[in-house]
This record gives sequence, structure tokens and C-alpha cells, in this order.
Amino acid sequence: MPKEPKVTGLSPNEGPPGTKVTIRGENLGTGATDLTGLTICGVNCLLTAEWVSPSKITCKTGLCKGKGEVIVTTRSGGLGTCTVTFRGYVMQTGPLEESAVWIDESTTTDKRGRSKSSSALFRKNEDPLGMSMEGNCNEVSVYICSIPGSGDPSNEKFLSEWFLIENHHHTSFDDLKTGLSYLKRKSSQRSEGPLAFMKGNLTSIMDCQDALAAMHQDLLKDESTSEGGSITEKLETLLNNANDKANAMYQDVLGRKDKADATRNALNVLQRFRFLFSLPGSIERNIQNGDYDIVINDYAKAKSLFADTEVQVFKRVYLEVEKQIETFRGQLTEKLMQLPSSLDEQSKLIRYLMDLGEPGDPAWDCLVNQQKWLLQLLFSCKEEHIKQGLCYSQATFPMLLCLQRFLISLHLPSGHSSVKRMPSFGSTQSPDQAGWKFKTPQRVQFVDDLTDVLLENFPDLWKLWEGYSTGSLLNEAAEKTDVANQEKESKFKKMVEEVMSVYSKLLRAAFLPETLSSLPKEQRAKYGVWPEGKYDNMAHWLPQFVRTIRSCNSTLSGMNLPDETTHDVRDVAQDTRVHCVTTLLQQATEDVKALNDRETWTVERDDRGGITALPLLFENIITELIQHLKEVVQSRAEESEIFRRADTRMKVSKLCEDMLSVISLGLGPPLPTQPPSTFPGTLLGLETGSTFLIHGLHVHFQERRLVTVLSNCSHTREKVLPKLIDLLEKNGYPEVQKVQKVGTNICFSALDEKLFDAYLEQKADPLVGALEPGVYAGYFMWNDCLPPRGVRNYVKEALMNLIAVHAEVFSISPLLVERVLSRLLQALAEEMLRLMECVTGWSADGAIQARLELCALQDALALYKTPESSKSFHDALQMVPPVKSAADRKNLEELMNKFKSNMQLQLTCFRSDSLKRTLV
Repeated sequence: MPKEPKVTGLSPNEGPPGTKVTIRGENLGTGATDLTGLTICGVNCLLTAEWVSPSKITCKTGLCKGKGEVIVTTRSGGLGTCTVTFRGYVMQTGPLEESAVWIDESTTTDKRGRSKSSSALFRKNEDPLGMSMEGNCNEVSVYICSIPGSGDPSNEKFLSEWFLIENHHHTSFDDLKTGLSYLKRKSSQRSEGPLAFMKGNLTSIMDCQDALAAMHQDLLKDESTSEGGSITEKLETLLNNANDKANAMYQDVLGRKDKADATRNALNVLQRFRFLFSLPGSIERNIQNGDYDIVINDYAKAKSLFADTEVQVFKRVYLEVEKQIETFRGQLTEKLMQLPSSLDEQSKLIRYLMDLGEPGDPAWDCLVNQQKWLLQLLFSCKEEHIKQGLCYSQATFPMLLCLQRFLISLHLPSGHSSVKRMPSFGSTQSPDQAGWKFKTPQRVQFVDDLTDVLLENFPDLWKLWEGYSTGSLLNEAAEKTDVANQEKESKFKKMVEEVMSVYSKLLRAAFLPETLSSLPKEQRAKYGVWPEGKYDNMAHWLPQFVRTIRSCNSTLSGMNLPDETTHDVRDVAQDTRVHCVTTLLQQATEDVKALNDRETWTVERDDRGGITALPLLFENIITELIQHLKEVVQSRAEESEIFRRADTRMKVSKLCEDMLSVISLGLGPPLPTQPPSTFPGTLLGLETGSTFLIHGLHVHFQERRLVTVLSNCSHTREKVLPKLIDLLEKNGYPEVQKVQKVGTNICFSALDEKLFDAYLEQKADPLVGALEPGVYAGYFMWNDCLPPRGVRNYVKEALMNLIAVHAEVFSISPLLVERVLSRLLQALAEEMLRLMECVTGWSADGAIQARLELCALQDALALYKTPESSKSFHDALQMVPPVKSAADRKNLEELMNKFKSNMQLQLTCFRSDSLKRTLV
């Protein structure tokens, strides 16, 4: 169902006839044809109505007076309602306004010529801003009330401020701006008014012109016909006489009035401008109290009021104020250049200087000064630490060396203690816990202090630049031209690059001096030459150095600096990471080389055999190294891969190869043999009862150590190296497969063969050498000998020697027993073959004796036979004549059984089931 029209808003809500009114509301019709009626204050305005939308209509008012409603009538909704009113009034023509008709002035001027109504220019009910006036304001500050003036436009002391205070003290700033636009529009209409008035009222103007011309003709005619001359001359004479008499009557009164006005004016001037006269003292007092904002506000007010004054008194006072402000500017500039200073303090000082009209650019001067100061701090830090390093080296190190030797002596392991690894390069102990570290090296302290200096001061410099470049620091920054900003941005970027370059080169001079070798001598000396500490082991501090640099790089990256400004810092961080990895790898290589000096020859056994502490120490060194370098090797988001360069990958791969293969030197030839009398009852740390006394002879320590080293080598190759290779690969080290190939297959195989051959040489030579004398002992002849009564002693002695070897090897590494005895059996078989080949003649008993001894050796050591040894025994038996008679064969069998029975206890070690399981 259609709803009735409803008017809810008018703009404007008052005006004379012909005012264009915008009507807003609800349901104001569906179109222009639907609108059937529009009345304002009862006057029909339908002819001038213009339908815009169902909620908006415009029209011009008719001849209406007073307040009334605006009623809209539509076909669809019928007669409407209104919630607002419109006030219509008739414009009163003033004496200075154009009019094409005669105006009755009886309502505006009395007989004495004084106005009894409002001013013709501005009536009380008309606001020049086109808004309703709010009335007088009583809530005015004492300071404002002390300013003389009036808000009445007709008053000669009219002040616009007073007019706004009296009539628009609650009007918003946006409404005042709208009123200003209205006033400008009315002014432009008034300037165009005379021409438009002439065009619109040309007939009336011509009639007035004709009337004035006729009046002038009548005046001339009257003067020519009158006898007394011009009527105006007589009137002028009367007026002059009246004026002279009035002056004579009131001369004293007027004189006193002028004097009183002069005094009053002087007092008004003093009262009105007391702000200027008291300003010098106020400025000095506020500066002393630190109220800089008040000083700036007072100066800005005085400058706006009296900067262009022509009054000499005001000039003198204002010049004094300018001198005070100039001195104040100097104080603020001096305070701004004093560092260190907080960012907030600098920002305040810069704003103060800009508000005081400081010539130049104090913010930029502050940036330049702070950058120079930061560079000076970096170089001062370097000089201080180099000086302290020299003093420390000369005065402290001799004492520390003695203390170091004493502490190390307290940590020497005893022969009966468990293996404890001494702190090495890769020890996870902190620098303060390690026994050999007494004080952080000066270069490490320098890196920490230098980084602290940079990170404590550079962020303020960068934030100050950000505020300067974005305009948040200064209100005037947005008004600077793009060219000036680009020029300053380029200069500041170079300043930041200089800071980062100096910081990076100072770090390189401390830890990477070889990277600065290309610099000229004078420039190289600027970054400092650090003394080499005789007792400083800088490798231990490199990871901390890397952490410091990377932390600095991360902080700078988080500040959103341009990439080109932090290029030097990223490069030095990358170089220090590579330097740390390579240096610690070299240090680890040296530590592995020195492991032989830490060998105690104490064997620790498990179900697979025994090893000394060296494989464990080797594994600990490499494991701790990898763990120590884990953080260094891993790349952060803002960093590049540490092994991205081919030369770095090649160098690190070679160092890893050296580190893993150099253990062969540590596991190499054992120490020189000491006389047996110098050893206690436990040989080389073995438990009591494990001494090797065979037939009253001590086992050679050199041979025992060879077996120990062989066991160490086997354990390292089969257990330790695969674990370390896998750990290196997991941590991203390059070319690990190549490292495994070189470190395992080549070096350890060569070492194993070398050690094994040395051991066999020491064992096989006496064993083989004793066969021939034993065979021919007692002038034995194969072609002329007694009937055999059993296996001769040289075979038993050889077996006993092999048992000794078996015991020696089995006590250390059971896995080596088969390998060692197989080779020794091969040597025995070859020697027996040679001896059989040298026999020129055989007797029946000699053939039985030879076959008995060959079969005894072959049967006793059958577990360790090889194709080579079996062939040698076979060939040797082929050289012995066969046993033909059954009696001889029976005798041979009985003698063989007798040998096995008599030697059963001794041969048990060669037939042990547990040994077979161990070998399997």
C-alpha cells in the first residue's frame, strides 16, 4: 500500500522569496508526473518544483512570510506531512544596496539622521557566513576578553575573531569552511551585481537619469533668475558660521577629550601588547626551566604579529627576541650534536630547531654527525683492544703458562684410570670451564664489543633516517622535492655502506687478516694489525665469533636495510663460517695426528675383541667437531649456502679426507719396545693373570702392540668410519662418498696390510727359521734313521709357538686369529715343502717319519688351512715315498693317534667350538 509523502529535511530552512530550496524526505513520488502539489508556508510552489528522486525535490519559494510547513502531494500517496518548518522573510533594502524602485526610508532613519534599526550592511538576523548565529558566548577566557575589539560588523573596532567567538563559538571547523565558501560566493555575486543590476533595470535607470537632468536644468534656471545669487553659497556661509561658534563653545572640552583619548590609547596599547613587551623575560625563564614548547609557541605568535611591524618600539623589542632565539638555536644545535643521545631526544631537538626556523637542515646534519661518531666509536674500540692485547701478552702470558702447565699436570690420566679425553678443539666445554682457557682472547672480546657498539647505535641512526625520509620526523618533510630526497637517499646509502664496510674490515683484520692483503699499506694499517698471541688458540673461539657475526647479520636483515648496504656484512659472515669450518677441520686433523702420544695401550675388551682408547678418542674428536660445527654449517634464511662455491666444497672435502685418513698415522707403528723389567705384572693395562709367559719367555711388547693396532684399525674401519661418514652426510658436508672411498678403502687398507705384514714378519721368521735346525737336529738323516717313535720336538715346538701366537692374538682380537694363523700355516707348509724338496734319499723309516710329521702339522692346524697351504702340504707329501706295507701304515696310524692323545690339551685351542662361532 502506498505511503503518504513525508518531508524530513530542508536546505536552507529560511530565505526571501525566490530562494532555491532542497526538500528531502520519504515517498516524495515516483516521478515528475506523480507530483501534484507543493506548498511552502501555504504558497503554491508547484510551478518551480523539480522532482529528482523519491527522496529529493528542489523548488523556489514564493512570496511567503513567517514560519510554515512544506507539504508535498502525490497521486500515489496523497497529501503528505512535514516534520520541519521554513521561515520566509522579505529582504529590507539598505542605503548602500541597489534598488530599481523608490524605498520608503521612514522606517530606517529618524529626523535626527541616526539609525534606529540594524546596519544596512549586516542586519542582526543575517549572518555573513550563511548560518544561524548562536548568540553571545559567556565562556571566554580572560586572555581573549583582554583583547579590545567588537564582533559587530558596523563597529569601527570590528574584529573577525570577536565575531566568531560571539556568534559561532560552537560551530565545527568544517562548517566554518563551508561558511567561508558562502561568503566568497556572495562577495563574487556582489562584485558582479552592478552590471547585472544595470542590465535588469535599464528602463528605471534611464528614467532616473532623465529626472536628474531635468532637475539640473531647473536648478540652473533658478540661479539665473534669482536676485541673491546661488542658493548654495548662502547655505555654505550659514554652516561655516555655525561651525565656528560650536568650536568656540566646546574647545576646552574637546581638548580635554583629546588628551584623555591619547592617554586611554596609550594604556590600551600597553595592555593590548603586553605579550610582546614581556616576551624576552618569558623566553629566558622558559629556556632555563626547559619549557621549550612554550618558547617556540610564543616566538611563533610574536613572529606572526610583529615580524613586519613598522612601529619602532615594537621593532626594538622584536629584535631583542630574535637575538634570544638565535642564541637558543645555537644551544639546541650544540645539544643535538652531543652524542650519545636517545632517538626521542634527537627528534625533539630537530623539531624545535625546525619550528624556530633554523636555516639549513638540522635533521640531515644530525645524521651526518651521528654516522661520523659511529665510525669513530668503531675505530676507538679497535685501538683500545689492540692496546690491551699488547699489554696482556707482555705481562700476563708467562704467568698463565706456568698455571696452565700445573693444571694440565693435574689432568694427566694414570695407568689404572678409565679413559678420559682431555679438552680438545671440539670439546663442548665452555671457554670458562676448559682447564687451559684462562681468559677470553682479546680479539674475541673485541668482536663482541665491536658488534655491541654497532647494534646499540646503528638502529637509532637508521630509525632517524626513516623518520626523516618518510616525513614522520618533521612536519615539513612532506614538502621537500623528490630530487632533494633522492639526493639525500643516495648520500645516506653511501654513509651506511661506509659503516658496514668499516665494521666488516675491522672484523677481517682481527680474524681474517689475509683477506685484506690487497689493500694499500696505509689503508690496511687503518684497520689494525693484531699481535699473534703465543698462547691463544683462536680455533676454539671461532664458533662464538661466527655466532656473533651471524647474530649481527640477522639483526641488520630484520631492519629492512637495502641489500647493497649490508653486502659486506653478509660476505664477512659467509667467509667466517668457511674459515671456522676449515680451521676446525685442520685443528681436528692435528688432534688426530697427536692421538699416538695419548696412547696408554690399555685394552678394553668386549665380545668382538679388544681395542685401546684411540678409536674412541678419534670418534669423539670427529663427533664433537661435527656437533660443534652444526650451527655453523646450517644456513639461515638471510644467508647463502656455505658450500655453494666449488672451491669451498673442494677444500672442505679435502680436509675431511685428511682428517679421516690421518688416523692411520695415529694408529701407525707403535712406540719403541721397552725392556720387560720396566713393566708391572699387568702388561699394558691388562688384568693380572693375563701375562704372556710361555716357557719362561716374555711376549715381545712390540708384537703385542702390532696386534693391538691391527685391532684398532679393523674396529675403526668397520665401525667408526661408517658412523662418521653417515654423520657428515647428514650434516650436509660435500662429496662424502669420495671421503669414504679415500678414507676407508685406500688409507686403512694400506695401513692394515702394512701392520699385518710387519706382525707376520716378526712371527713367521723365527717360526720358519726354527724348522730346518729342528728337522736335522742330532745329525738326523732321512735315508739313515731309526724307526720312528713319535712326532719329533721341532713339530711340537712349532705348534707351541703357534699356540702362543694364537693366545696373543685371541686375547686382543679373536677376529684376527684365523687370518694370522692361516698365513703362518702357509709359511710353515711352504718351508716344509722346501725341506722335502731338498731331501736326496729316503729310507723306509725316514719316509714314515716325514709323513708322520707332515700329517701331524696338517691335522693340528686343519682349521686354518688355505688353498695355498693345502697345496704345499700335498706337494710335500708327494715328495715323500709312500708307505706300502700294512704294518708300516698301521704303525703310522698308531703314532698319529699317540701324538693326538699326548697333545690333546695343547691342540684344544685349534679346535674350540666357541672359536668357530666367533669366527663365523
